Amino acid sequence: MSNRFRSWLLAGLPRRQGRFPGPHVHKVDHEGKSWWKVMCLTGVDYFSTLGYQPGIAALAAGLVSPLATLVLVLLTLLGALPVYRRVAGESPHGQGSIAMLERLFSQWRGKLAVLVLLGFVATDFIITITLSAADATAHVLENPFARDFLDGQQVVVTLLLVALLGAVFLKGFTEAIGLAVGLVVVYLGLNVVVVAVAVEHALSAPHLVVDWSNLLLAERGNWWMAVAIALIVFPKLALGLSGFETGVSVMPLVKGAPDDDPDEPAARIRNTRKLLTAAALIMSVFLIASSFATTLLIPQEKFQPGGEASGRALAFLAHSYLGD
Repeated sequence: MSNRFRSWLLAGLPRRQGRFPGPHVHKVDHEGKSWWKVMCLTGVDYFSTLGYQPGIAALAAGLVSPLATLVLVLLTLLGALPVYRRVAGESPHGQGSIAMLERLFSQWRGKLAVLVLLGFVATDFIITITLSAADATAHVLENPFARDFLDGQQVVVTLLLVALLGAVFLKGFTEAIGLAVGLVVVYLGLNVVVVAVAVEHALSAPHLVVDWSNLLLAERGNWWMAVAIALIVFPKLALGLSGFETGVSVMPLVKGAPDDDPDEPAARIRNTRKLLTAAALIMSVFLIASSFATTLLIPQEKFQPGGEASGRALAFLAHSYLGD
């Protein structure tokens, strides 16, 4: 590896502790970014699931989708969120939950546990990237303005999107924050418009709720059975929870206070907890509203593979109610 390429690749790494720090690393002193800006960086992972979550929920749970989504939201707010708020306090330098687990084991057992868990994390990371890129490709190819000249180019478009993502993060997390803020603000803004219009259409036709309730009871027998099915199928909907681990792993980017203790940065921990809470609340509102609207407004057969709403339920509603 050439010295120039190695210096570029390793630029920005903090100085290695020890007797021989190496010539390619240097001490990095940055003030950090506001917690809401770092939230946008994690939101590239977490919020992006809105693109395909309602479609996957409808495909996995059918008419039970709103109930299964409600179970997922309760698990997120009452389970995952408190756990990761605690993780933020225990690993303020971005080690995450894996480093906390390492402390429970001694010597080589801890190392082995970390290696196994890192394997799962890497698998989750690759699945998230490829699923998000493939879903984005489906959105692009189904867009009325791109359908003709991109027909049959699924693999090319997906690989291009993965390459662009890799290029952004090779540049560095700090540099990616500015781009992430713009993307997330526009993305969530568009989702607000689409979800609000869809919910308005659903509420303006009360018979849709009655029809859904009648179909659900006819299919499942009673509400207790419907709730039981929701409890069984909701794990298939839990695609965005990895965003919490991303949230604590980027803690070093979160701005703290000038008088923060380097070992226990109280302000950084407090701001990271704001980040995690805000992201969870935003996602919860979107998930419940989008699942309710898509289940009531889109026929179930359109969610099936090859259907017009497959993997792009909100986009389907956007083109249906807001035009091309």
